[in-house]
Amino acid sequence: MRDNVIRLLDLVLSAVGLLVGAPLLLLVCAIAYFDTGSPLFVQMRVGKAGRLFALVKFRTMRVGTQSMPTHLVERSSITRFGGFLRGVKLDELPQLWNVLKGEMSLVGPRPCLPTQVDLIREREMLGVFVCRPGITGLAQLQGVDMSVPRKLAELDAKMMRELTVPKYFSYLIRTAIGQGSGDPAA
Repeated sequence: MRDNVIRLLDLVLSAVGLLVGAPLLLLVCAIAYFDTGSPLFVQMRVGKAGRLFALVKFRTMRVGTQSMPTHLVERSSITRFGGFLRGVKLDELPQLWNVLKGEMSLVGPRPCLPTQVDLIREREMLGVFVCRPGITGLAQLQGVDMSVPRKLAELDAKMMRELTVPKYFSYLIRTAIGQGSGDPAA
């Protein structure tokens, strides 16, 4: 029941977010085009049941930057506009499309890269892949990034065990008001 309610909330909120946010999405897309020449960034990530999906974000790094976990990327790879987008978390907005398609949830473990084998192993052991990955979650709000796979997987598992509709909204509100952090660049 809880999973059905959360999926319904994901559908409604992502659809509304895409419709209401369309002017902002188009504006950011236009500015990002002038920043990098390629405003959207698509990267394969590990989703529910370990299936790969194409995650969509606004590009915040120079075209040609090697595909690796953000905490391993040189800070100099991030463009000035990309740094702004990351700071206000607008780079994540296109993921509303992933939520609408059912590949992600608004709240859940951040989807990792297929090359992050330590994190994948930890998440498999703790049963984290039974749920959809999310745009935000407990680890992001506590500032835990993918550089500490065991701790991250433990927080992900705890969040998914204890997730209720009120906590779902709490995570969204806390993220919207700027709590937590994304993965920092090296």
